[in-house]
Amino acid sequence: MTTKQLHKEAFRVLKETSRTFYIPITFLKKDLKDAVAMSYLAMRALDEIEDDDTLSTDVKHDLLKEVEKMLLVRPFPNEDYLALLDPYKHLLPEVTLRMNDWLSLVPTEAYDIVKNATSEMAGGMAKWAKANWNVETREDLDDYTYYVAGLVGVLLADLFEWHNGEKSNRELAIGYGRGLQAVNIIRNEKEDMDERGVSFVPTGWTQADLFAYADENLANADEYMTTLNNKFILMFCKLPLALAHKSLKAIKEGREKMSRQEVEETVEEIKQQVQ
Repeated sequence: MTTKQLHKEAFRVLKETSRTFYIPITFLKKDLKDAVAMSYLAMRALDEIEDDDTLSTDVKHDLLKEVEKMLLVRPFPNEDYLALLDPYKHLLPEVTLRMNDWLSLVPTEAYDIVKNATSEMAGGMAKWAKANWNVETREDLDDYTYYVAGLVGVLLADLFEWHNGEKSNRELAIGYGRGLQAVNIIRNEKEDMDERGVSFVPTGWTQADLFAYADENLANADEYMTTLNNKFILMFCKLPLALAHKSLKAIKEGREKMSRQEVEETVEEIKQQVQ
């Protein structure tokens, strides 16, 4: 497969995996677009291991710990990776099985940024798998959301600086990732318990406490937007954030989620701002 064909395949998988991120990624310029897109696919590859409800907790921990180490090796040891996943390949999606393809399309100058963040995420996910995702305190929740989402904010901040020298406030960047994840936790609370038997809600917390946590981190995310100067980077970041704000509002109003019309209208609003 040529690089051009592989690139087309990557964006097909990205679109199938998350339309929410596919659309804003298309706002970005070439090298940054590729770096962000391939980073997303590599991290999604890990996420699919963590979220799989057919794999045991021990298997998830062991897989993620091994992948944590593999991600630091260059070139990526694809044969070892596929051998590691082989007993479970019938359970895992394409995005996970093709980690090497995604990493091969990361711009050379951005490769270390991507592999370091992705490796750290794998290690954090392994840590929380070993703990059976037993979130008891605010500190636990902060730690978990850092690894699965705050790190995305850090990665993006580092990629923005690499691409156009734009330095970001890392704490606000972490808040951006945490804010999006907090809304996901609230939205998926019942599903996580029913399908995986886990809860990311600290002991004794009410729904009001969860809402306050999401609001606090979304406020950091909003402040982060004010620090971004590149128009296309700003538009990329604003769409997931706008959807998170509106999703949280819908839940607070007693609706399970936003309507498709609301999602489409939000996408159009952000697109208009790019024109």
